[in-house]
Amino acid sequence: MSKLIVNSFKDFEQHVGKELGISDYLKITQEQINKFADATLDYQWIHTDPARAAVESPFNKTIAHGYLTLSILPYLWDQIIQVNNFKMLVNYGVEKLKFGQPVLVDSEVRLKASLQSITDLRGIAKTEIKITLEIKDVKKPALEAIVIFLYHFN
Repeated sequence: MSKLIVNSFKDFEQHVGKELGISDYLKITQEQINKFADATLDYQWIHTDPARAAVESPFNKTIAHGYLTLSILPYLWDQIIQVNNFKMLVNYGVEKLKFGQPVLVDSEVRLKASLQSITDLRGIAKTEIKITLEIKDVKKPALEAIVIFLYHFN
């Protein structure tokens, strides 16, 4: 898969209303879930105790933290697009975030992104990106949201 290359505000603007791309799949492992629990101090058993989850969880296995699935966005976004000629990228916000489906341990997820809008704020490009985190072989997405990035172009 090839990345979309964007070199300027005008390049970006040409993609309003269009799909920007789809990332590769990423497997969510128990080790990754445990490391996220360590980073966030969220040790709820549904995430970190495979033995208990096998017996007590309706999913019969652990699930990724919802915010873990959101936090892999930069990694997957980087597979979709290469933006050149900017000084700085700022995560500005997340709107309309909905977690639609739990991500079971060892599931594979990928990001689909489309550009909803872009606004020139005196040389700063405010982009609103509709994202969907898809789970391989599952109809309902793990999450959907509008993420807002500020690109400070040179």
